[in-house]
Amino acid sequence: MTSGTTRHPVFARFYAKLAGPALEKAGATEYRKRLLDGLTGNVIEIGAGNGLNFPHYPAEVKRLVALEPEPRLRALAKNAARAAPVQIEVVDGRAEQLAAADNSFDAAVLCLTLCSITDPASALTEIHRVLRPGGQLRFFEHVRADTPAMQRVQRLVDAAFWPRLFGGCHTGRDTQSAISAAGFTLTKVDRFPFPASKIPSPAATHILGTAGRPHPQAGPR
Repeated sequence: MTSGTTRHPVFARFYAKLAGPALEKAGATEYRKRLLDGLTGNVIEIGAGNGLNFPHYPAEVKRLVALEPEPRLRALAKNAARAAPVQIEVVDGRAEQLAAADNSFDAAVLCLTLCSITDPASALTEIHRVLRPGGQLRFFEHVRADTPAMQRVQRLVDAAFWPRLFGGCHTGRDTQSAISAAGFTLTKVDRFPFPASKIPSPAATHILGTAGRPHPQAGPR
């Protein structure tokens, strides 16, 4: 992978020590298991963080390339990879410019990461390129809210302070539409609030699902 180091040292410490464990306590582990269930072959995970997904990869995964541009989180991910049930290569790099051959992966995983990628459209185009035809994209992301009122809140916090506080995270991205626009065919999408709370949050609306890279259309004979 080409180097794409992104430094968010304060957020990296916050995520590893507080935010990540809080998400797991709130039930993220079950969503991670659903996200990864049934994966096989060669897989790439974009934005692996500190490796919270690693214990949940099925043994049928032959090889996992885990991309993480933040140095502190990447170091933690390398430690987590040693205890994982599958072979993992943790690498530096940018989602918008993957140093991988066309059609080289059977599946790609996005887990709470498209919110903070600088150019999600380019990242999805790259993921589409490195997946083989018939390959699968798995995603678990927080996205644009369902109601106009909360969408206004998302626009406000994204413009005012949220990305600066939370490692470049944006609360209001229409990730489902972006996946379709990149050429994927959505096959399953579940939409739900997470974590469950009586207090509304601009980052509460999540989607979990799958999409495929279609096989190219056969030309006329």
